[in-house]
Amino acid sequence: MKRALVTGGAGFIGSFLCEKLLTLGYSVFCVDDLYSGNQNNIKHLKENDNFVFFISDVTTLFELEVDEIYNLASPASPKDYQANPMYTIKTGVDGAIRMASLAQKLKCKLFQASTSEVYGDPQIHPQPESYWRNVNPIGVRACYDESKRLAESILFIYYREQHFPLKVGRIFNTYGPRMACDDGRVITNFINQAICNKDITVYGNGLQTRSFCYISDLVDGMIKFMGSSDEITGPMNLGSQFEYSILEVAETIIKLTGSNSKIIFQELPEDDPVKRRPDITLAKNLLQWEPKVSLEEGLIKTIAYYTEIYRS
Repeated sequence: MKRALVTGGAGFIGSFLCEKLLTLGYSVFCVDDLYSGNQNNIKHLKENDNFVFFISDVTTLFELEVDEIYNLASPASPKDYQANPMYTIKTGVDGAIRMASLAQKLKCKLFQASTSEVYGDPQIHPQPESYWRNVNPIGVRACYDESKRLAESILFIYYREQHFPLKVGRIFNTYGPRMACDDGRVITNFINQAICNKDITVYGNGLQTRSFCYISDLVDGMIKFMGSSDEITGPMNLGSQFEYSILEVAETIIKLTGSNSKIIFQELPEDDPVKRRPDITLAKNLLQWEPKVSLEEGLIKTIAYYTEIYRS
């Protein structure tokens, strides 16, 4: 039986990854300090004898004998990472060093969850992995952006010197059930406002665009990447190739919820990108992977999850 360590495993993406790995027959060690993770996301997994959860900081020295490491430890929503920027930097950078050291010692595969934020406010669209980025290193988002950029640099140094199997995935906007209701992300904001018939807050003019990948598609891409040849290291974009304006997303959510909400406009946050969509040619060619769940299909599932929360 393969053994996997998932750091940040009680988070939104991490919990779905743990769940999928268990269905594939893995023994899963889930580590999370619960800064932004939530034990409710994994409570249904604790009954599985092949699932072990313990509370720990990814930077803390601990030893586990595993075959694969998925390093997802980091706050990912602007609300969370801006609330404690030094924690964000230490988790991203020290955590990457710690996981690289462990992977090197065990000679096991390491998947590093990087982010589309490494591209900043891109001047090339869509963004290929070869794009060297347009990032503000001293802005309010820099603690997250720069920690992920430095983590990539650190891991490739380890890879070149120690030659353990490395996979770096740049994750673009992902959504689905188990996102924290108050995480401040566009999908959760709009759904919760719509369910409560509150005004839907759109920042800027709403014409800025994003792509949105449903959680099951992302997890499939991560696992396919981990299972690929050792020569395939990335960085590799993982996200949806379909692009929508923020205004389109708001209007779709109003329609799907049957809400009476009105759309209001507020000032655009600092360093908010105008466009963000991955070029996923590499993932298509090397992994035979691309997202399959449409935005509307994914939103229906996500809306059902939050509606149930409000009813309970």
